[in-house]
Amino acid sequence: MHYRSMGNDQIIVVSCCCRDAFYPERCRIVKASTYLGAIFLIFFSTLLVAGGGLVLRDDICIVSLGFYEAHFTAYQTNTSGNTEFCDTLPDLGETLFVLDYLHDSMAKVPIDFRVVRDTTGMGQFVQSQDLPPIEDLEAITVFYQPPLVESDASLQINVTFAQAGNYIGIVTAGHPTKDLLYTAVFPFSVGRYYDFGMATVILFFFSVFLVWLLFTYFYRRPSITAL
Repeated sequence: MHYRSMGNDQIIVVSCCCRDAFYPERCRIVKASTYLGAIFLIFFSTLLVAGGGLVLRDDICIVSLGFYEAHFTAYQTNTSGNTEFCDTLPDLGETLFVLDYLHDSMAKVPIDFRVVRDTTGMGQFVQSQDLPPIEDLEAITVFYQPPLVESDASLQINVTFAQAGNYIGIVTAGHPTKDLLYTAVFPFSVGRYYDFGMATVILFFFSVFLVWLLFTYFYRRPSITAL
């Protein structure tokens, strides 16, 4: 760590130090892996932040649409009774989706619900901008519920799945006083089908690459023979 003083202020410059008298190129490996790791962490953290989505909070699934929030639950009563599911539905067949509104104003605005097949290849990292335009969205739509105003603050949707695979739920809600729409996009799987998408595959292989770089440096250092 290096310091340079300028008047009453002190500027601190932090640098990554690495010294290896035997194989200085390994210092470059460590620095490169550090920088690459930081870049990929920033990149994938941006993928995880979307305009809406499904998050797990205190073991409860929450759908977030702008300033709106709703408790999201899925049931497959024919095969699993009253068991609650979030983003992994184990069986095909009839599924009940329930959105319990957590904001009073949601009971006053129209809200629609759409389920589409996941053709984005983004898996759990999918965001609204990854979806095709609405005219193309119709071709992959499995279910669509037009906008409804549910004054009892609970939206219940029955969807029957005939094919295992990855799907995307899309919930859209209007603003109570302004001409605005808020959208939540959340991926889920049906029928014990797991396809984590290209983004996850890239992250996995990059992690393996970083482990290999660090292994090269830490476990293949030359031995020092005493004279």
